[in-house]
Amino acid sequence: MFNPIVIVSSCTKQHNGHPYYAVEMKYVDAVRQGADCLPLILPALGEQIDWDALFSAVDGVMLTGSPSNVHPSHFGQAVHNTALPLDTARDETSLPLIREALARGVPLFAICRGMQEVNVALGGSLYQAVHEQAEFNDHREDETLPDEEQYLPVHQVVLTPGGLMARVLESDSPITVNSLHGQGIDRLAAGLCVEARAADGLIEAYSVDSASGFALAVQWHPEWKPADNPVSMKLYAAFGTACRQYRLQKNGGPHVFL
Repeated sequence: MFNPIVIVSSCTKQHNGHPYYAVEMKYVDAVRQGADCLPLILPALGEQIDWDALFSAVDGVMLTGSPSNVHPSHFGQAVHNTALPLDTARDETSLPLIREALARGVPLFAICRGMQEVNVALGGSLYQAVHEQAEFNDHREDETLPDEEQYLPVHQVVLTPGGLMARVLESDSPITVNSLHGQGIDRLAAGLCVEARAADGLIEAYSVDSASGFALAVQWHPEWKPADNPVSMKLYAAFGTACRQYRLQKNGGPHVFL
């Protein structure tokens, strides 16, 4: 039996004066090892894509994190800090990708920037600097530390009882997550359901209530060494199961959803 094929979103980068489409290997590896699916990196083309052709071949979408931010023009704001990176080609690829995937019932798992993209794609807005909001803590990583320490769990999130995440994890007990983001959810788009919040009230996970299939977004980074984290493995396993169910349904088999 063929493994489901999962789109992995990418960014644009410059290296030694040359442009690249790029994605960190940890995201690709997590799809393969955690979800047991075949990753397919989608270039950030920033142009019209033949969605029918693409979605005829794939069974899931995973939206990656990134150092870049969604351009605030997509939610009606000016750029707050011009020193922070933007990636308009990624915006122009990922935002329509999200809307197409949800319209087609394709399983969707969004991480960090990916979570922010989904909210913006559906009409929500972002805090461009969470740490400047009086009611919230500073959720950024300490960039002076090595990666191994930056990705350590640092705060708890409280799950919504009976929500999708609680069902996936088979528990609604709080979990401890890493935190490496400067932006966050401000106005939640219509049709999104909060699945988890940090202690300061910031939204840390949500699901898409109107989605016909698995659609979950998290602000933390479950792709970091998922095999060492039971919560991450359960999230990826649920995503992988949804992709397999979607593949069966697409090929005329039964469909079961959590």
